[in-house]
Amino acid sequence: MTRPVDSRTDQFVDDVATSDPLAATAIGIPGYDHLLPDFSPDGFAAREELVRSAVRDVEALEPSDERETVARDAFLERNRLELEKIDAGLARHEVSVIAGASQELREAFDLMGTDTAEEWEAIDARLAGIPAALDAYRATLLEEAAAGRVVARRQYVEHAKQIQGWTRAGAGNYFTDLAAKAPEGVRDQVLARAEGASAAYAEFASFLESDLAPRGKDTDGVGREHYALASRFFLGAAVDLEETYAWGWEELKRIEDDMAATAQRITPGGSVEDAVKVLDADPARDCGSREAFQEWMQEKSDRILADFNGVHFDIAEPIRNLACKVAPVNDGGAWYTPPSEDLSRPGTMWFSFTDDHEIYSAWRETTTVFHEGVPGHHLQCAQAVYRADLLNRWQRLLCWVSGHGEGWALYSERLMDELGYFDDPGDRLGFLDMQGFRAARVIVDIGVHLGLTIPKDNPFGWRPGEVWNAELVYEFMRAHSRMDDGSLRFEVNRYLGWPGQAPSYKVGERIWLEARAEATARAGTSFDLKAFHTAALDLGALGLDPLKAALARL
Repeated sequence: MTRPVDSRTDQFVDDVATSDPLAATAIGIPGYDHLLPDFSPDGFAAREELVRSAVRDVEALEPSDERETVARDAFLERNRLELEKIDAGLARHEVSVIAGASQELREAFDLMGTDTAEEWEAIDARLAGIPAALDAYRATLLEEAAAGRVVARRQYVEHAKQIQGWTRAGAGNYFTDLAAKAPEGVRDQVLARAEGASAAYAEFASFLESDLAPRGKDTDGVGREHYALASRFFLGAAVDLEETYAWGWEELKRIEDDMAATAQRITPGGSVEDAVKVLDADPARDCGSREAFQEWMQEKSDRILADFNGVHFDIAEPIRNLACKVAPVNDGGAWYTPPSEDLSRPGTMWFSFTDDHEIYSAWRETTTVFHEGVPGHHLQCAQAVYRADLLNRWQRLLCWVSGHGEGWALYSERLMDELGYFDDPGDRLGFLDMQGFRAARVIVDIGVHLGLTIPKDNPFGWRPGEVWNAELVYEFMRAHSRMDDGSLRFEVNRYLGWPGQAPSYKVGERIWLEARAEATARAGTSFDLKAFHTAALDLGALGLDPLKAALARL
């Protein structure tokens, strides 16, 4: 059978890999690890034209069956939104503490092999190309700034500080620490390349501070028009932003009431903060070091994979392994990287601690292991990579929708509560703390970027009638989380610089729960939760509107 949609979108994967070797590394397509993209204005334009021509071609195709219909809908939904961002002038000047070309360039080395001479040759070549790549990127940012397309001053300054952390002198320099692992015969050359790359990044940080920060916007909020597009991009759905903002307040209150009740199981008669102090003082709940924390993550992940296979999900043998690593940078946060296309590189859960991190609490992060691993991102993403019999290459390797992916991962945490994996009150308090954290992000992200007023009747009686700004975002998140200061400041800067992404977790979870409820209503007593999960994940990543439509057709 001729499969026109699969054929054209598979070609798009090859085109993307050729034009963006960092993307090829991220999705595990071999042969590109020694190369770098062209970050000049012409390079951006060429990659944008690849998207534009692919959309035109796929729009003209007739799907051969239901599977191609889903694939076509997904491709057009994602890439039409990408074109909207491009046409709105939002695609080239993105600089923040979490997303942008300079992060993609550094992060690629985390995924590169270090076992063979050929792999070290690729690392050496890529390190050697960093100065020219950053020069080209600087030219693009200057062209964008000349046209008035800049981000908030805060993002330039904070990303410069982030780079200074990567390029510090001595131990802790990301690039020279990487080079120190090179085999003896090539170590001196790789180290020289690494020193050049580190110097180029340090110069780029100075450029951000001296050239771009003075041109940056004074306000952190991006405004309604920009935010509405960003929200649709991250969710794959258009939501009523004011209704979602109001729902965020209600959801946070519901979760914090549950937290208060759970705290009573830990410290009867005490508060949530009293329970946190007891948990943090319990040596049995503190891993004690980064190395021990990594071992704990791995053991927990391995056990859940074994528990779940054949019971709650069918997990194919090639993806029954998940690597757990503490990241080689101290930026903060946790994330997942999918396996390579041939599954030779496993899916990996990463955890980054900031410099001032002191307590490596298992009770706080049990829920993170479920979120990033199984049944969260690893089951979702690795399953998609594996299902070449159902999904085309674009669906398996390039399609990512934050609302779908982060929504599923947060839904997975909720599922683990339903299945009894948070019977321990400390672990459950950690789960609820993160649920509340994600609900609070809905409030502050929409609030600050739309310039909304804090409701006079908000359930916490907190600063009624004031208008959101960056300082109030930090104050509110501090009041509604138990995160260390360094991690929390990173998180707040992330929301300010990545509008629309932070709410995708709770909003995505909300839509996943609605989809499950609708499927349950349709099936009645014959509803099978395992079958629902299998059918949903077999669709691959989708915008949340196309997801609901596809599930309704099952």
